Amino acid sequence: MLSGKHILLIIGGGIAAYKSLDLIRRLRERGARVTPVLTRAGEEFVTPLSVSALTGVKVFRDLFDLGDEAEMGHIQLSRAADLLVVAPATADLMAKMAHGAANDLASTLLLATDTPVLLAPAMNVRMWQHPATQRNMATLRGDGIAMVGPNAGDMACGEFGPGRMAEPLEIVAAIEARLGAGPLKGKRILVTSGPTHEPIDPVRYIANRSSGAQGTAIARALAALGAEVVFVTGPADVPPPEGVQIIAVQTAQEMMQAAEAALPVDAGVFAAAVADWHVVGAGDRKLKKSKDGLPALSFAENPDILKTISQRTEHRPPLVVGFAAETNDVLAHATAKRARKGCDWIVANDVSPGTGIMGGRENAVTLITEAGAEEWPRMGKDAVAARLADRIAAELA
Repeated sequence: MLSGKHILLIIGGGIAAYKSLDLIRRLRERGARVTPVLTRAGEEFVTPLSVSALTGVKVFRDLFDLGDEAEMGHIQLSRAADLLVVAPATADLMAKMAHGAANDLASTLLLATDTPVLLAPAMNVRMWQHPATQRNMATLRGDGIAMVGPNAGDMACGEFGPGRMAEPLEIVAAIEARLGAGPLKGKRILVTSGPTHEPIDPVRYIANRSSGAQGTAIARALAALGAEVVFVTGPADVPPPEGVQIIAVQTAQEMMQAAEAALPVDAGVFAAAVADWHVVGAGDRKLKKSKDGLPALSFAENPDILKTISQRTEHRPPLVVGFAAETNDVLAHATAKRARKGCDWIVANDVSPGTGIMGGRENAVTLITEAGAEEWPRMGKDAVAARLADRIAAELA
């Protein structure tokens, strides 16, 4: 997919630099040529020898290296690639870029280039959330700099939150999309995500513990592969992904309408945790306690979005992917659900309380297709999303 493409990879100084080694391997697997630039701080985490061994070429390190300047000056080096990638992009490197500093080879290359730049930020959560970093990020985005990540997760320092560098496959997908080489370029994909809220009265509702994190990660991964993503989301805890069409809904009925309005699409991924029932005749005033006892609530079934889309005779997506969140007999229930709904794939997971998956940071899924069941190891939700997006791209190729 990246055959013949030339990537200039700048490796900043952070613990996430170890991921750059896997990133190099992934890029070269896809036919890309990688020229590495290693900062002095980056050398504290990975060695020039390991980087050179994986890229197959010398590592550029010093701004004032007479041999490097004679062979390929820093101006030519900054402009000879198809894309400059900074992974990890530390707070320091981002600050230098935002303010036009050029006091080492990496910052000088970034200032001198007329080539597109992609950053993969990585830093402590407090550093990422600091107003200075957020100002620098806004400046860089305004300058046309693209970014992938950071993801939320556990930090090497023991804290948790946004700041983890995107996984190598996510960065590869973003590179492919940036270079117009994404395998899903020209494909339109519908993703539903988050819970739905079914009102009881103006202040109360029925919902579930879905955070929307998995659906959001899937939409982001598909967009990174070049897809045009229509993202229909209920009231999720996590912010929506960038670069997609966002349609915010509250109820299952609204989600059904938005999903049908998005058709036709090349694939539909129905990751939303849709409420099965809604309250009949939800009041327009707050229910009050009464001496007559508890209020009587009547329920009716919500529309079955997955089944409706899967069984359409017109504008049925070529690939329909459903989700099955189960608390027991996961494989049996999910396999039966795939047959009952008529979808092509089911992504099944165990959301019983002891797993910590519902609303958590990780997932452990089994992909069920016509060919059988494929169990995936437990991993972060972003990694699950990247793997599923790759499978979708292969299926639609």
